Amino acid sequence: MDSKPLAIHNKGTSSKPPPLTDIQHTRVPLTEKESKRIARKTDQTILVVLIWVYFLQILDKSVLGFGATYGLETDTHLTGDQYSLVGSIAPIAQLAWQPFSSWLIVTVPPRILMPTLVLGWGVAQTCMAACHNFQGLMATRFFLGLFEAGCLPLFGMLTSQWYRRVEQPIRVAAWYGTNGLATIIAALLSFGLGHIKSSVMKEWQIIFLFVGLLTIISVPFVYWRLDNDIPSARFLTPHEKLQAMERLRANQTGAGTREFKLSHVYETALEPKTYLWVSMALLLNIGASVANVFGPLILSGLGYDTYTTTLLNMPFGAVQIIVILLASYLAQKAKLKGIILAILMLPVVAGLAILYAVPRNTPSSDGALMAGYYLIAFLFGGNPLIVSWIVANTAGTTKKSANMSLYNAAVSAGNIIGPLLFNSNDAPAYRPGLRACVGIFVALIAVFLAQWVDLVVLNRLQAKRRVRNGKAARVVDLSMREHEVAAAEAEEEEERGAHAGGELADLTDRKNDEFVYVY
Repeated sequence: MDSKPLAIHNKGTSSKPPPLTDIQHTRVPLTEKESKRIARKTDQTILVVLIWVYFLQILDKSVLGFGATYGLETDTHLTGDQYSLVGSIAPIAQLAWQPFSSWLIVTVPPRILMPTLVLGWGVAQTCMAACHNFQGLMATRFFLGLFEAGCLPLFGMLTSQWYRRVEQPIRVAAWYGTNGLATIIAALLSFGLGHIKSSVMKEWQIIFLFVGLLTIISVPFVYWRLDNDIPSARFLTPHEKLQAMERLRANQTGAGTREFKLSHVYETALEPKTYLWVSMALLLNIGASVANVFGPLILSGLGYDTYTTTLLNMPFGAVQIIVILLASYLAQKAKLKGIILAILMLPVVAGLAILYAVPRNTPSSDGALMAGYYLIAFLFGGNPLIVSWIVANTAGTTKKSANMSLYNAAVSAGNIIGPLLFNSNDAPAYRPGLRACVGIFVALIAVFLAQWVDLVVLNRLQAKRRVRNGKAARVVDLSMREHEVAAAEAEEEEERGAHAGGELADLTDRKNDEFVYVY
């Protein structure tokens, strides 16, 4: 089985690899075994960096909530809604910076951009340890958000440029799944570092200093391991680079470029599916910010002490990891992301309803409240599926960057709105905020189903376009095949002109009638 080619190569191709500049029109032999080997080498080099950096970003974000359980609000003299504002300022910075981030992601090589971003937010996190008032916390969290603004869009772009569409959900899940790992590690670090008694630094300052310095010392590793793209990949031989590009032909999403094209931006702005992606990110991350910022406070409201509250966040992180990996695996197998996402939100609605309805401060209610809180973790399975859904359905480098930046802007807006729904005067039950979140997640389910229908309709319109252009209506979407592609199918693709080089060109999905939307 391994000897069957994934794609047909040009007859008479020399054994010597052709120049990489000719890759768009060059076919090379590629077996399933070779494709898996290249994917494995990419995982060991590129995916490892993505996992570590995303873990650091989430770790730096999540320790704010743990800092609150160790006296941050009291020591920095926060009053009223000031803690909510501290939690919201980082996403405000991200939201404001997104247009520039979209341009940077296209024009600046990832090997330069990513270490710069990591260094910037690492320094900001370290400086938080020196804050003694509201103004200092606001300034440092602003810069933390500013440097983190390009992280998620950049990661989505890199995943789409290194992996086939069928491989993307589980890779996105791998780096986004560090949300749960960071929650567990943050809880362990906060528990351990919180026991350090110092006359110089408070417990929360020690926690902030440690994670900030960990981020800073990771910068050389990121620069050393990361490569900009397949043609410049140091871990691949010249022939493997050609094979790696061959793997991506069926994606029909292009091979990447450093040219920022305004026409892609205009196309993004005119598409209904863009606004459905934005709605998903906005609604989902209102809930996600609740868990990140107020999770420890909700647990402490159940009557547990600081150390127990810290440790009780560990199972929450474990549930996140399990849900993210399971949801991505199911979406990859079923190839029905919209339906999987809608089903995934049902436990979240149930969890929020439990937290809203069950009374506090009674021994019999603690178990139910804990169960409700852990059910909220199912929402974290949503973001990686949405990211993989966006990059799989968007072609063109600038268009992908614009879509991912809009997605991240919506994430940021959700993170701004979420904490503001929870007023400190409503502690410890926070019922008004929980009631609002129930309605938000019900609306989110409707948006998932609307996008699913939209993509089905777009595929039918694509089929009609192909017929008008003199092609067959049906397209075999080789990018979603998990196993080898039969030679006869590849020949069929070649005969009707699908592999004329356009699949690696910087065309948008609307400009390429061979593009197949996945739903």
